Amino acid sequence: MSPLMDYLPFDFGLAHATAIVLILALWGFYTPILKLIGRGSLNTQLHAVRMRWLQMHQGIEREHRVYDAILLGHISNSISYFGSGTLLVLAGLVGALANVNSVYQLTRGLAFIDHTMSLQLFTLCVFLLTAILAQCFFSFTYALRKMAYTFAMLGGLPTESANTPEARVMGEQSAVVLTEAVRSINTGIRGYYYAVAAIFL
Repeated sequence: MSPLMDYLPFDFGLAHATAIVLILALWGFYTPILKLIGRGSLNTQLHAVRMRWLQMHQGIEREHRVYDAILLGHISNSISYFGSGTLLVLAGLVGALANVNSVYQLTRGLAFIDHTMSLQLFTLCVFLLTAILAQCFFSFTYALRKMAYTFAMLGGLPTESANTPEARVMGEQSAVVLTEAVRSINTGIRGYYYAVAAIFL
């Protein structure tokens, strides 16, 4: 018997291992899989749209850029909302881990819970759910940081049109940072889908 099996619950089987591997693999390799079977994710396709938007943005007078900053600010508020909500859920899950015995006994009265599940396997499932939500929270936090960089680069764009190599590069780099921020948002939101799958592990 493998030494690793000594640390796993006695009722932890191949189906549980396969489910955990699938959840983590599909979440981690979501974008590369889309690149293989299609044209990539929607965020990747929209990168070209963001580049055109920023090139047009550079030709607008400085005072008119406030409206674009307001629109991006709404995105930041949405990220903050998801991050705050995730933090509350994460705090609840950490509390459940701290009192896992009581939570385990409480769930025995629920009809849709597998009553044959051991306490150790139940703890592992709650830990997996907590780890997924923690990753979601860090993704939203990282997205906020990238949005702050996007605002700084947006304010630093030259007022003239993107008809010089330097201005064009600045617009392209701003689009890259914005696309990376949206990618982090998508990673956090996508984590909720896999968290729902982990609930039924």
